[in-house]
Amino acid sequence: MIQTLEWTEAGIRFLDQTKLPTEETYVIAKSYEQVADVIRTMVVRGAPAIGVAAGMGIALGVKNSRAETVADLKKDFEQICKVIGETRPTAVNLFWAIRRMQEKFETLRIRPMPQIKQAIVEEAQRMHAEDIAANQAMGRHGAALMPSSGGVLTHCNAGALATAGYGTALGVIRAAVEQGKTIHVYADETRPFLQGSRLTAWELMKDGIPTTVISDNMAGAMMKQGKIGAIVVGADRIAANGDVANKIGTYTVAVLAKEHGIPFYVAAPISTVDLATADGNGIPIEQRNSKEVTHIAGRQMVPDGVAVENPAFDVTPAKYVAAIITERGIAKAPYGESLKKLVLG
Repeated sequence: MIQTLEWTEAGIRFLDQTKLPTEETYVIAKSYEQVADVIRTMVVRGAPAIGVAAGMGIALGVKNSRAETVADLKKDFEQICKVIGETRPTAVNLFWAIRRMQEKFETLRIRPMPQIKQAIVEEAQRMHAEDIAANQAMGRHGAALMPSSGGVLTHCNAGALATAGYGTALGVIRAAVEQGKTIHVYADETRPFLQGSRLTAWELMKDGIPTTVISDNMAGAMMKQGKIGAIVVGADRIAANGDVANKIGTYTVAVLAKEHGIPFYVAAPISTVDLATADGNGIPIEQRNSKEVTHIAGRQMVPDGVAVENPAFDVTPAKYVAAIITERGIAKAPYGESLKKLVLG
């Protein structure tokens, strides 16, 4: 299994996703500030992976704290959470991880300092293991929705690289293949950061799963030609009503899928479901550096001074979503009821 990130004695080891697919190199973050930078610069990306990275970054900061009292450690802890929380606004898993670590810290405040630090580290490691298990469960649930053979389209990267391992959308595809289904993946390149062509294709080729990369504006034509039997994507935040925030371009794919009568599925862990956000209008959309649009491989592709928009995500209304696949089962419309049931049990 691809090791997206792992806890080591030297620090947190990240596979540098900005260098893929031509270089398989790793970065060691030795402080929580370095973890924040790794998240911000997309060395690690994908909502579940961001959540696990946040938990590990908080644990690393607590471990390295020079505080001599629990009260001082609490101050350090709050600062660590603040810095981590300011990295990327759309992925709700980031804030889920911070809340989980905050709740854990509150249960530990009466313990000796070494025990507090060890317990926080263990909680981050537990989050890592839980994410892999959740993805595998998600894959088992979602595999039944995949066609027995033919093309499946995905947008962006929702694989092992976007998680602690196995993947959400790609986990569903992996599980379907493991069950004997003969799937050919069509991977949207996913401009402007090219997560589909750089990352999804790299992952699936490592697994020996047949894959074809297409540019984003080819998706509709592939659907019309009958090459796509289903679509499965990940998510960075799912509102209470089933509206889904995912990589920019996902909305376009969903609308095209509806027009062609192709089921559009979303695979994401329960931690991505945000019941506190009523609908997609309340989801903050990260705006990224315009250079991601204006340059490719360091080469400028647009005229000097031209205006540029670079929202990292868009919101797909729930009406376009055939089902939401989670580790606890599959939610279908009306999502206001089914998601709440899955989240709250």
